[in-house]
Amino acid sequence: MCGRFSLAADMEQLQALFHFVFPEPLSPRFNIAPSQAVLTVVEENGIRIGKMMRWGLVPAWANDPKIGWKMINARGETVDEKASFRQALKRRRCLILADGFYEWKKEGTNKIPYRFTLRNGEPFAFAGLWEKWDKQGTALYTCTIITTEANELVSPIHERMPVILPPEQHEAWLDAKLEDTDYVKSLLKPYAAAKMSMYEVDSIVNSPKNDVRACLEPIHSQ
Repeated sequence: MCGRFSLAADMEQLQALFHFVFPEPLSPRFNIAPSQAVLTVVEENGIRIGKMMRWGLVPAWANDPKIGWKMINARGETVDEKASFRQALKRRRCLILADGFYEWKKEGTNKIPYRFTLRNGEPFAFAGLWEKWDKQGTALYTCTIITTEANELVSPIHERMPVILPPEQHEAWLDAKLEDTDYVKSLLKPYAAAKMSMYEVDSIVNSPKNDVRACLEPIHSQ
């Protein structure tokens, strides 16, 4: 699964990499948790737009938005089979921007946190789905991160990892006119382990209340 990530890169770098419009200032985030606002990129009339959405997808048909707590991730292998995600996979795909994500390794009764990044240190995009829910009179935009089996780097820590889309796949993923589910699902693969890095971080990251730069820092020299 993916239950925590970061986005501390500045907006100028993000817009240069992902080519989207977003006029608002954005504060760096070091420990993003479910139910919080995350930066997504969607395509509207051929233009990429940045939108803040709540992490935890609420299907349009849901009666209670609290269902989003159970929808922070969607399994890539079955995403087209689940009623909660099927239509979004066809028409409401998004990029969810990040520059690292966290997973915890179980060692006895302890859980040791690790941070995963791209080896080049650049921000990247998770494969995401989004929905609009407006049964209480105010539109609520929510999203979920698609996961897949872990690659060789992540698997010693956790069996699942978020799908990271390489730049050459962003256009197809955002194209709402592309409803070829088989092709879209073919993009949901583990990112190449050789292009990623990992390191242990301080247990300060264990609490989402600690949204501080120290969450990013390695606790052992490499």
